[in-house]
This record gives sequence, C-alpha cells and structure tokens, in this order.
Amino acid sequence: MTSTLDVAKIRADFPILNRRVHDKPLVFLDSAASSQKPAVVIDAMDHYYRTSHANVHRGVHTLSEEATALYEGARRRIGKFINARSSREVIFTRNATESINLVAFTWGRANLRSGDEILLTESEHHSNIVPWQMLAKEVGAIVRYIPVDAQGYLDTSALDSMLTVKTKIVGIASMSNVLGTIMPIEEVTQRAHGVGALVLIDGAQGVPHLPTDVQAIGCDFLAFSGHKMCGPTGIGVLWGRRELLEAMPPFLGGGDMIRTVTYEGAEWNELPWKFEAGTPAIAESIGLGVAVDYLSALGMPAVRAHEREIIAYALDRLAEVPGLTLIGPDDPDRRGGVATFTLDDIHPHDLAAILDGEGIAIRAGHHCAMPLHRKLGLMASSRASFYIYSLPEEVDRLIEGLYKAKSIFKR
Repeated sequence: MTSTLDVAKIRADFPILNRRVHDKPLVFLDSAASSQKPAVVIDAMDHYYRTSHANVHRGVHTLSEEATALYEGARRRIGKFINARSSREVIFTRNATESINLVAFTWGRANLRSGDEILLTESEHHSNIVPWQMLAKEVGAIVRYIPVDAQGYLDTSALDSMLTVKTKIVGIASMSNVLGTIMPIEEVTQRAHGVGALVLIDGAQGVPHLPTDVQAIGCDFLAFSGHKMCGPTGIGVLWGRRELLEAMPPFLGGGDMIRTVTYEGAEWNELPWKFEAGTPAIAESIGLGVAVDYLSALGMPAVRAHEREIIAYALDRLAEVPGLTLIGPDDPDRRGGVATFTLDDIHPHDLAAILDGEGIAIRAGHHCAMPLHRKLGLMASSRASFYIYSLPEEVDRLIEGLYKAKSIFKR
C-alpha cells in the first residue's frame, strides 16, 4: 500500500511513537479518543512558557504583548483552517463538549420555548445529546432523533417528515465517533435552513480528518477539540456565524468578557472575547495554532486520502478474522479512519487488555454513545482508530493480537 503521505517522516515528528509498551513497540490505534502530538506543538508550548508567558489582553509590557500576539495569531490561523469569514467568529473553549454546551445554554435559552423541537441523529456522541436534553427539560422543548441504519447511514428520507416549522436547531456530527460514518452535513444543513432551523455541526471527529469549510457547508455553528487534531488537551473551538454570536448572551461572567462594570451591571466585550471569561488556555491555544499549521502543511485532502487507504486495508484484514463482526459502513469512501467491531463473545475490555499486553492501544466500551450501542443491540464494542501516523504494518499487528485473544479464549 502506497500512502499519499510520507508516513515514516511524519512518525519521526511524534516522540511518543518511539515508546515501548510491555517491551513491545507501541501501536497506537486510539486517535479517535485523542491523537498524539508532534514535537513542534510540544516545543511551541514549552517555548511560550520559557520565554513569553504573561496574561493576555491585560498588559502593555513586552511579555503580555508577545503572549497576546501568539494567542490571537493562533485564532487567526484556526479561522483560516476552517475558512471562517472572520477570526472574530472563532471562540476558544475547553473542548467540543463545552462548545456545544455554550450554544445550548446561550442561544438555546434565549431562543427555545415550550413545544419547540431539537433534531439530532441516533448516532450522536453524548456531548451532542445531553446538553440538549438538559435544555429541553428546562424550557419544555422536545428532542427528536433522525434514524440511522446498522451501518450508521442517515435516513435522509425521514427529514421530509421530521423537519417542520417546530424545528429550531439540528445537531449532527460530521463523522460518527463509533462507526466512522461520514455524514451528509451539507444536505442536512440546506434542508434544515429550508424550514428556518439552525444547524450545529459536531466536528470533533470530522475537523481532524476531513477538509472542513464552514462557508461551503453553510452551517451556523461548528464545534471541535484540539486534542484530536495533534493539539493539546484543554482547548477547543466554537465557530459561529457572527450575527448569531453577536446576539447571544455570554456563557460565563468574569474578567475579559466585559467592556465596563459598575455596581449596578455590566456591558459585554465584543467578539470573540465576550465568550472567553477569565484567563484563557494561552499555551494550549498556541499549541493548537501550531497543530493547525502542521496539518495545513500536510494538506487535509492528503490526510483524508491516507486515512481512506488505511481504513480500506483495515476493513479487508479485519474481515478475514473468524468470529469478528465489523460495525459501520463497508465503503471506505463513506467512512473515516475508525474500525469498530466485536470479536466472538470476548468482552471488549478483556480484548483491549490482551492487546495492550502486545503493545497495541485500542478503545473499548460504549465510546460515549450509549443510545447508539443500545440501538445496535450492543453493550460495548472495540474500536481501532487511525491517523496520519498509522501504518499498514500496525493493522497487521492488530490482526495478530486478535488471533492471540482468540487462542486465549479458545475461540
């Protein structure tokens, strides 16, 4: 298999890939949960702390100005990465979960009323379910779910009856974190707008792996996390259309999100700082900016092409294993770099423990998608996920580990 990326060169950029686990070379197949970090990201954060650390926006001294320039420079590059009209539309949060909560509890509280409907899909991550359930309970709105089939494909025909004038917002992941299914977000966005509903895209899986252009998609909000795209933990992004963000009330109150404060009240700061109360994650934002530079240099079309090749190879190899049941699309053109499966009656946690003994890291459990697992008749599943540093040889190591598990359990 010939990759569109120079994977050997990429792997040299990631220090952790030199690790040995249980005296075996690490095979990291858990990037859907959190990707590894290239040295340039680690070094950029270290350099900031060693040379330019100070609080942003609050000082005229040299260190504060340097920190502010780095922080806001990262925002501009992230905005360009997703083709935002303005960096003012890029809000720093802790992660995609906080970004979705921000929309639910600011836009949602201001705009949703009893009887209004929130439309999600059956394959959503808990982060794009629970905040809407909490809001619906508070205001009397109704949460409905667009069906997906066993491969995770969205039943777009159901939109004809489910999208109505009662629908106020549609929340959909661009890629399923369980099944890897790439969703038709442009079509959903266009049809939702046809009834006057807004659209929030959960891009936690999509943005790290697929070219993402918010203007081309036409959505109203996009949420994603830095730690899944070569960036640090503790930093995420909410992108929103400027006119919507301008009209929304703040999420948190405190320093930096205000213009003026008196004993009687306060006036809010302008975008994006209205939504960034308190001292932000400065080093993490800088790290995410460098991660975006790293991915941009590789080219997101090339990232997608490499993962398409890896997942196609993985699906073929996994299909060879007796007793293994693949979950999700069998078409690699419609699936991201995620291979989810069950193996005989071996519990996924037991399987993950055996594979760990072989130096192979996978994810086991419900992957923060319990409703989807129940729909599929599963309590848990095993998930191997790939990224820019994944090799076909690592898929082969996974297959060897699965056969070892079968021999241990005499399957």
